[in-house]
Amino acid sequence: MIPGPFDYHRPASVGDAIKLLADLGDEARPLAGGHSLLPMMKLRLATPAHLIDLHGIAGLKGICREGDRIAIGAMTTQAELLASNDIGEALPILHETALLIADPQVRYRGTIGGNVANGDPGNDMPALMLALDATYRLEGPNGAREVPAREFYQGAYFTALEPGEILTGVSIPVPPAGHGYAYEKLKRKVGDYATAAAGVVLTMAAGKVASCVISLTNLHETPLLASDAANAVIGTTLDDAALKAAANAARAIMQPASDARGPAEYRIHVGGIMVMRALQRAASRAK
Repeated sequence: MIPGPFDYHRPASVGDAIKLLADLGDEARPLAGGHSLLPMMKLRLATPAHLIDLHGIAGLKGICREGDRIAIGAMTTQAELLASNDIGEALPILHETALLIADPQVRYRGTIGGNVANGDPGNDMPALMLALDATYRLEGPNGAREVPAREFYQGAYFTALEPGEILTGVSIPVPPAGHGYAYEKLKRKVGDYATAAAGVVLTMAAGKVASCVISLTNLHETPLLASDAANAVIGTTLDDAALKAAANAARAIMQPASDARGPAEYRIHVGGIMVMRALQRAASRAK
């Protein structure tokens, strides 16, 4: 399949990219890793007249620690996340999840900004951003603003991005030392989107869960924060009753589509299993 004709632009700064988007309007699309946009263009489901390639903007790459937060440039690739000592030490769940995204070829090109910005419910990073309480930096013709990840996703492929805005960075608070974490993903084959996935970040004290956050991937039209499921295990030793209560609370908010990965009922069932597995594995890592 061959995309329709388009003009190619490669700005050198965020300001230049924003100006191009403003000047070219709805006919322009920013290009990050391209793993969502280019397949749609090949199928003629997307026909932008202009592509604005963000790879020439050096300021959109990089990972650094800023006090008790980790700042990540939007054009940082999944492979660069995997190579980062800062990520490995402070946010190991990002390492674990990045390894489950597609394959090495995709990870060398795919970016964290592209993964979180386009609102695809099947992408893995958005749910983690909810669990980690990340904040996105959005820049556009009216300046820059910060939007919590938990307020960003509005529907499948619908986000808080305004026309002409670009997601330029992600800021994540560093979880407490000794926290436990896990991302459990059921998929049909290597490189596939999740049939169902769950991320967990928790802390333990005296053998009981002291704090917990649970998020879900590809089980609704947006990533989900399963607050009732997390509350069900706080103060427990994660015995069977607590695990089942968390799974059932998580299932209560799942509304997946029936598709090639299975009927909705199956995906809801395995979604609960992913929650239980993630809880158990996260607890085993907590110190």
